[in-house]
Parts: sequence; structure tokens; C-alpha cells
Amino acid sequence: MLPWINALTALLNHWFGASLVALLTALHIHTAHPSHPINNSLTMQLVVMVLLIGFFIHSRIVLSVTKPGTVQHTAELIHEFVTNQAQQVIGHGYERYMPFVTVVLLFILICNCFGLLPGFETPTSDPVVPLGIALLTFVYYHYHGLRENGLVKYVKHFLGPIWWIAPLMLPIEIISHFARIMSLTIRLYANMLASDLLTLAFFSLIPIAVPVIFLALHFGVSLIQAYIFMLLTMIYLSIAVTHEEHPGEALG
Repeated sequence: MLPWINALTALLNHWFGASLVALLTALHIHTAHPSHPINNSLTMQLVVMVLLIGFFIHSRIVLSVTKPGTVQHTAELIHEFVTNQAQQVIGHGYERYMPFVTVVLLFILICNCFGLLPGFETPTSDPVVPLGIALLTFVYYHYHGLRENGLVKYVKHFLGPIWWIAPLMLPIEIISHFARIMSLTIRLYANMLASDLLTLAFFSLIPIAVPVIFLALHFGVSLIQAYIFMLLTMIYLSIAVTHEEHPGEALG
């Protein structure tokens, strides 16, 4: 890891470490390293967050109808891509969910691509990072499912098409929904960890020319995994917010 990342992590621990430990202790959560609860992985996530906020603010400032610049073209390209996907998957009312799914795509993509830079680790190769995004996605789509359908109608989504199989369907549906957290987490974590290890291995064995192929492979995996995570988020949202009594078999 680059020295400035270590220095930034140390600075964050100096400023916020004690307060964070106190908050976690109040929640009965004990950290493995109370003296430095903030690690490099969290620091990298904060860097990504700042980069995204800067990108969005800059895109808004330079917005122009007559003379669109590179940043605006990039923002419009991303918006058009996510919009097309959301229209096809979520359908009517997709606009409400655009900010979340766009940030999910860009956050994961940038985290994944950090592994391409010398001296940087891929934040998503730490299982805590994919788990955090998966948990946030889980809460987000259930919240909007409840908001769109109300408690009673949303619970009916878990009971199946026939009333007498409801006692069987309810635990199956609950388990399948919690399994989504595991599948989202493991898919992203395992792929990025494997890509990191493969790239590192070939850089160690053949430091010239050949590793470029694996850097390209890492970039491809980064794109695919970010897209899959966004797509699954949209699918889960589309199932949760549907007003049909029985939206179909839940996806795992």
C-alpha cells in the first residue's frame, strides 16, 4: 500500500478513532484493533466516495447545452446506460431508484479498478466491503417494497400463490432473501480476490509484458462484477416494488 494511504489512515484514526470505538462499544460491537479501528480498506472507500461526490458536483457545474465537455459526455453516457438497464428491468417508476443503482455501479467499479494501480489494494477483495454494499442493497429494496405495497401486501409476496402452502413458502422465501446477501457478497469478493492474486502471481513471475494481459483481465472482471451487482440490485428492486400479488419465483 502506498505511504500516503497509510498516512491518511493514521490521520483518520487520530481524528475519529476514539469516537468510532466509543460508538461501536455503545452498540456492543468490539473492534479487533481499538487503537486503530479504521483500516486502509475503509480509507480507500472514503477516497472513492470523495471522488464520486467530486465527479457529480463537477458534472453539475460544467453542465452545458451548447458546449458539453468530456466530464459531461462521460456523465451522460453513464446515465444513458443505467437508464436503459433500469427501464428494461424495473420498468415504470424506475426514475426513483436511479441515484442508488448508479452509485452502486460506480462505487464498485472504482473500488475494483483501484487494483490496477501500482501500490493499491482492491477494496472489494476485502469481504467486509462487498458485505456492506450487499446489506445496504438488502435494506434498500425491502424498504421500497414496503413503501410501494404496504406491510400486508408486501408480506403476501412471501406466501406463495396458494394459501395452504404459505407455511412452507414463508420460511423458504425468508431464507432465499437472506441468501441474496451471501451471494452478492461472495460473488464480488471471490472474483476480485482471485483477480488480484492472479495478477500478483504473474507480476512476481514475469514482471514484464505478460502481466499486462492480466491487468486487462482484471479490468474486464471489474466491469463485469460491477454490472452484475447493479443488475441484480435492479432485479431485486423490480420484484420488491411490483404491485402484483405474486411476482414470481424469488431470485437467489
